[in-house]
Amino acid sequence: MNKKIILVICILFSITIHSQTLKLEEIMKGNAFIGAQPENERWSLDGQKVYFDWNPNNELGTSTYFWKNGLSKPELASPNEAAFSKLDLKKTTNPDLYYYIDKGRLFSYSLKNKNSKKLYQQSSPIANLQMGSLPGVLYFRQNENLFQFNTNEGSVIQITNFRKGKSDEKATEKESFLKSQQEELFQFIKDQEALKKWNLAKAKTTKSDFPKPYYYGKNTFGSLKVDPKGNFATFRLIEDLERKNEKMELFITADGYNQIEDTKEKVSLDNLLPTKFGVYDIAKDSVYFVNFSTLSHIQDVPKYFELYEKSKTTEKKNKLIVVQEPIYNENGSYAITEIRSQDNKDRWIVSLNLEQGTFQELDHQHDEAWIGGPGIPSNSYGRGTLGFLGDNETIYFQSEETGYSHLYSYNLKSKKKTQLTKGNWEVRNVSLSKDKNSFYLTTTTTHPGNRNFYKLEVRNPVLKPILTKDGAHEVSLSPDEKTLLVRYSYKNKPWELYVAPNKKNTNLNQITFSTSKNFKGYSWREPEVITFKAQDGTLVNARLYKPQTANANKAAILFVHGAGYLQNAHNYWSTYHREYMFHNLLVDLGYTVLDIDYRGSDGYGRDFRTGIYRFMGGKDLTDQIDGKKYLVENYGIDASRVGIYGGSYGGFITLMGMLTTPKEFASGAALRSVTDWAHYNHGYTGNILNFPETDPDAYKKSSPIYFANNLEGDLLMLHGMVDDNVEYKDIVRLSQRFIELGKKKWSLSSFPVEAHGFKETYSWVDEYSRILNLFNNTLLKK
Repeated sequence: MNKKIILVICILFSITIHSQTLKLEEIMKGNAFIGAQPENERWSLDGQKVYFDWNPNNELGTSTYFWKNGLSKPELASPNEAAFSKLDLKKTTNPDLYYYIDKGRLFSYSLKNKNSKKLYQQSSPIANLQMGSLPGVLYFRQNENLFQFNTNEGSVIQITNFRKGKSDEKATEKESFLKSQQEELFQFIKDQEALKKWNLAKAKTTKSDFPKPYYYGKNTFGSLKVDPKGNFATFRLIEDLERKNEKMELFITADGYNQIEDTKEKVSLDNLLPTKFGVYDIAKDSVYFVNFSTLSHIQDVPKYFELYEKSKTTEKKNKLIVVQEPIYNENGSYAITEIRSQDNKDRWIVSLNLEQGTFQELDHQHDEAWIGGPGIPSNSYGRGTLGFLGDNETIYFQSEETGYSHLYSYNLKSKKKTQLTKGNWEVRNVSLSKDKNSFYLTTTTTHPGNRNFYKLEVRNPVLKPILTKDGAHEVSLSPDEKTLLVRYSYKNKPWELYVAPNKKNTNLNQITFSTSKNFKGYSWREPEVITFKAQDGTLVNARLYKPQTANANKAAILFVHGAGYLQNAHNYWSTYHREYMFHNLLVDLGYTVLDIDYRGSDGYGRDFRTGIYRFMGGKDLTDQIDGKKYLVENYGIDASRVGIYGGSYGGFITLMGMLTTPKEFASGAALRSVTDWAHYNHGYTGNILNFPETDPDAYKKSSPIYFANNLEGDLLMLHGMVDDNVEYKDIVRLSQRFIELGKKKWSLSSFPVEAHGFKETYSWVDEYSRILNLFNNTLLKK
């Protein structure tokens, strides 16, 4: 028996290293092996307790725990306490009084007495609780309409009357011979009709103060919101156009009969739907729509149109836009909103005059690729960082104007725009202090792979460091802002909860200990975050896992993270924790593993983020090849013994590597991979590749299915059959191409009960044992 076969048998499910044996059956359990980390952390209203969801005893799901000063370890919260800790309680001007909605019912809560009082309950649930500018006045939504609840008077008043469908005022009875005959023959019928008309005219002379109905037809109605003064309600209408959904078949069902489910809409211009931003004037009982046709650049044509003769002659017209719900200052004197073009190349911030139905443009952001970045969602229906400062006339927002997402302010009176943060790093998260005169910021100032925490005063915008050590800090401030609740992790240390005083360069005090004995029994590697230069001169970060020199087998595996816009070469615990553990297992076998934050990844600014525009499988793939070259030149890797694998977007890059650069990789494992971008989700794909109808070249050069004839190395494909994200049909279509082309060096493993993210341990074990077999059989010398 040769050495390779002996090695494969020995390590397929069990690898002995340092102090413990790693087994696929164990590490593929994920958090059940690692220990479930705390999540959804929050403070009690009085700041005396912290709550979080946790599963320290490996039960079927998480439960709510709490910790407070004096406890040696967290304790299990009672069911009622746990439920209350998750409620969204609204502050009032009275520091003792809060309001909240629970299961569609309205309650008040006294902080002093710890007492809740039910105020409103009906069979139709209520939602979207808002505080009015007048003390004691609340607003909520019920059955698609707004209600005002004056707690001082105990009155509940419906202030809007929106209705689906069409008005029936103009409906007339159907004419018939018999009806006409009755009116012709009988005076009684004529008298009754006259009386009916007289009563109707009489009723119209007496005006009701109940809002008259507004019918919005078949359109989708939503985003209903009232201003703090209760004078205006704003809403959004989306034109109702018939669109086609993908359908997915479920094979493993409880009753033995296959089921069909609707899943998603594929990328298409047909999914750009006209929208309207409406205003209901409550005093005037009238509805009108704001005309945004004078927005700057609203008729600009994307540059890629110049590549197509047909598009060059396209008639200019206003872009379809989406207007977000307004944000108001405390007294309701100002209303601002964010507007996106539906091709997601433009973003406007405007000030609204709801009384006149007009607007004033404050800021315009444009990206020829697509708008995005931290604090600026890449979804045209998404809301970014936007709010008012303490003076009630200055707003703040984020912009990639400098190439990195930074924080800006704009004074509505002076019209002065100020950049508050600067540098080749990003602002990742923004929260305001209680007095709204300072920010608490999570940033990447010290390293793209860190999440640091600072305080920044508006009047003196100098970053004051609070938490800056390597790793990631997710911070929640106590109600009095004196204490920090911190969820922290490092490369080889999973997330735990800590508390710390809110002061400069503070120290953390750990309050949860979640990792299991089995997990702690292994010496988990601390992968080095390296930087190499890509062929176009761009610096690219990657996690490097390297074996001891004596154990190195001169083979390497490149791991490609998913999502595209995601970061994995960072200094904190990875969401790819199974892959992290699998990479430790691979290194024990002598493999070198490189995990690259390729072009399109999160954390490195606008140019890096949009580096894949109009060509997925371009710079994101050459970054993998440049990473391979780096390993060959610096770590003695045999260029003929390099494999590649990844899931979702990582599976796509694996396919592009195996099919467009077939000499580069000896083998590849593509998990839940996109094979044809014209069949993927609308919003995500439309940002990066535009639309199949307008930019077909981008789709053809970016889709692996067009390059199936180039397959040379060994390709393993693995896909869940009930994947409602990347359809199972994707991999079936590529398989058919391979069959028709006579390709033999490929295989497909299907998982009947798994969706995009696998859940069952036995599926994970099966999947990764096949991946391990692939690399052992193709990369190790015989």
